[in-house]
Amino acid sequence: MHELSYVVRFADRAIAIAEQQHAASVRKLVVQVGEMTDVLPEYLQKYYPEVAAGTILEGSVLETEPLRAKVKCLQCGNEYHPEKETNYLCPACGSASGKVLEGRQVVLKEVVTESF
Repeated sequence: MHELSYVVRFADRAIAIAEQQHAASVRKLVVQVGEMTDVLPEYLQKYYPEVAAGTILEGSVLETEPLRAKVKCLQCGNEYHPEKETNYLCPACGSASGKVLEGRQVVLKEVVTESF
């Protein structure tokens, strides 16, 4: 249910952006969902119309895009996508020591507005 708090936060930010741009309406929000989060895009989609109702966002679409995980190996410096087949180890050196660079975030990527 924490998806609702993400939707509210993104809606608030999108409304602020639309107001700054003096937009007549908002057509679309694009949100990237990291594959290492526990955020489910289908729930973002489910809650969005309710949050958008009665605002400049009403009638707009919420699009979600996956954000692939990227890890940097702390042993050899290789950047890679962790794979189950390799037990999420570095494919270059086999190390289990890595720093997650991407894939843990949920990001408002784009707000598409229409002018007056």
